[in-house]
Amino acid sequence: MQTFSRVVILLLSVSIYAQEEMVQSVYFDTNKFSIDTTQASQIIDFVKKTDSTRIESLQIFGYCDDVGKDDYNRKLSNDRANEVKDLFVKNGIKNKVIITIEGKGRILIEDDIVDNLPEVRSKNRRVDVVINLKPEPKATLNDVPGVYSTIQKKHIVGDRIYLENIQFERGSSKLTLQSKNELDKISRLLMKYKNIHFEIQGHVCCTPPNHKEAIDKDTKKRKLSINRAETVYKYLIFKKVAKERMTFKGYGNTKPLGKTPDLDRRVELLVTKI
Repeated sequence: MQTFSRVVILLLSVSIYAQEEMVQSVYFDTNKFSIDTTQASQIIDFVKKTDSTRIESLQIFGYCDDVGKDDYNRKLSNDRANEVKDLFVKNGIKNKVIITIEGKGRILIEDDIVDNLPEVRSKNRRVDVVINLKPEPKATLNDVPGVYSTIQKKHIVGDRIYLENIQFERGSSKLTLQSKNELDKISRLLMKYKNIHFEIQGHVCCTPPNHKEAIDKDTKKRKLSINRAETVYKYLIFKKVAKERMTFKGYGNTKPLGKTPDLDRRVELLVTKI
């Protein structure tokens, strides 16, 4: 089966600095955890062709489709992850650099998905190999017109407020304490400038070509950008910002900024009315 690779820069992570990740997936047949020769070669090349001076660690995550019992799928996903780990060790990749080997069980499918259900399930029977890279200097949005790092006194419709310090745990839509503190500051500015109406936009970066959205690890559903936007929406309501001023929407990976990938993994406010 064809493999896909993606480069993921996690701006919304627990790290203060953007953590760059490179991810490639290995796909499996139903109820199997053996790797075919072609995929084995591709996943080994993926690691060995990466700049070794920037590799900080490797993580291996196994998944299953939504068919079968939880206990069985948990074991099978662990077997798949360990199969990839054993392949790496046999090919000279040092065990100490592999910091995570985890089977995450099954990936749930949206209730309304009918078309291409076998294909969707086939993409969920996989192992994701994550290469964590040492961070490079952080990119900025200073030269992107109409994009701001905080709420301004004067905005025009179409301006975007890039919430640089709104961070989430990896694959999660739950706010960190740092993010809540940052949203407290944003909410005070929004209460000050009550004329600003806006859409809260959630974005992700660099998912595989067959997916425009990422998986929320808490719900096991492919709605991560939506859930992150909704989390910010609900928190601002909690901080007394009028919900009539706000909407929220997840855009997945469909609105890249054309800069660097780390800036495409973000939550931002789009001014819709003044």
